[in-house]
Amino acid sequence: MFGYIRPLQSELKVRELERFKACYCGLCHALGREYGLAARLMLNYELVFLAMLLWTPDDNPVIKLRRCIAGPFRKRRYCCRNASLDTCAGYSVILSWWKLQDTLNDEHFIKSIPHRVASLFLSGAYKKAVRNYPEFDGKVREEVAKLAEYEELSGHSLDGAADKFAQIISAAAPELSPESVRRPMLEFLYHLGRWIYIVDACDDYSEDIKKGRYNAVAVRFPPESGIIPEEGTVRLKTTLSHSNNLLCLAFELLPENTWSDIIRNMIYLGMPDVIERVIGQLRVES
Repeated sequence: MFGYIRPLQSELKVRELERFKACYCGLCHALGREYGLAARLMLNYELVFLAMLLWTPDDNPVIKLRRCIAGPFRKRRYCCRNASLDTCAGYSVILSWWKLQDTLNDEHFIKSIPHRVASLFLSGAYKKAVRNYPEFDGKVREEVAKLAEYEELSGHSLDGAADKFAQIISAAAPELSPESVRRPMLEFLYHLGRWIYIVDACDDYSEDIKKGRYNAVAVRFPPESGIIPEEGTVRLKTTLSHSNNLLCLAFELLPENTWSDIIRNMIYLGMPDVIERVIGQLRVES
């Protein structure tokens, strides 16, 4: 769906990278088992990250070898069935469904045909995911509608648009107790969602301008002579780094689990690396 939340592999130990890949494959198997082959196409790094984040602290993953469609000639390590993987498989289907619906609203009929076909293949999986996680779907539906309305009115506040997407990601927070655990989880997911929205808008900046689509970054920092003002890139980097720092602080208040070291790699190293790459590709005023 996005693909921005991933580890900085050069800084991972070999065994950590193998475990990360096993979690990735585990979510893929969960999608196929619960929602069918089409749902496996919805696999993305953000939901693998969420599965690791929501993993029960005292639960160690069981990793086995298995062949799959992506690698029929060589067995691959994967995490066996787990409540966190099953939950994130359902969340992945629901989020992918609403992402497709949002794309259908943005594109003209001809260009939207591939997305319409994808919706047909995913509709059965979506209905099952809604039965399994009705509250999550209801919250996502509500917040997607608010975001779509805001974008349709060409809202000029970058933070306003990012806030509405952040509320969507916050809906994934489980009913944790005590409150000292739930509050940092909500804070973490909120700033994760805000960060993803702004990074994605930066990544799509040039393409959205060419196609005349709403882009919160372009509205806030309109291009001058076809390029983004340097002031805009400085402010974007500052606000992205701010959300990154806040979610790092929130993470340190959460209980440790078996994936904590890999998660730290992703939020302390992987996310800053993405900021540099995405901001760096924006054309800057000379």
